[in-house]
Amino acid sequence: MMENASSRPGPADLVLLFGRLLLSLIFLHEGWSLAADITATVDIFAKLGLSAPIALATIALQIGAGLSVATGFLTRLGALALALFCLATALLFHTNFASQNELLHFEKDLAIAGGMFVLAASGAGAISIDRLLRKRAAMHPWLRAALS
Repeated sequence: MMENASSRPGPADLVLLFGRLLLSLIFLHEGWSLAADITATVDIFAKLGLSAPIALATIALQIGAGLSVATGFLTRLGALALALFCLATALLFHTNFASQNELLHFEKDLAIAGGMFVLAASGAGAISIDRLLRKRAAMHPWLRAALS
């Protein structure tokens, strides 16, 4: 079956793919780094007053939502989860504005959250698993809505 020109990915779809990959990279890297030394991760979280289940949930969120954004599968949901995670991280852990480094981390978290909110609003684009799944005729309505 031949595709018409309007159904082929265009420059905007390539930009969305590139943006998704760049946005997901920091979460995938951090999630894998935390998972690689789980003992140290749990210890660091404990020093911050956070429990081991929170450490594990953080790893799962970073890897799971990072893969969601990178692959374009349930992109809006993954992007929204990471946007809220970045806002929480900024507001809970990077509020010592007397430190230039903390201010920079606060601003970076806000910028990444902004990018994720834009992605949540725009969707993944044509080069995504979401797009492939949307083409299927038989699909539960909630899944179709999540992929739109």
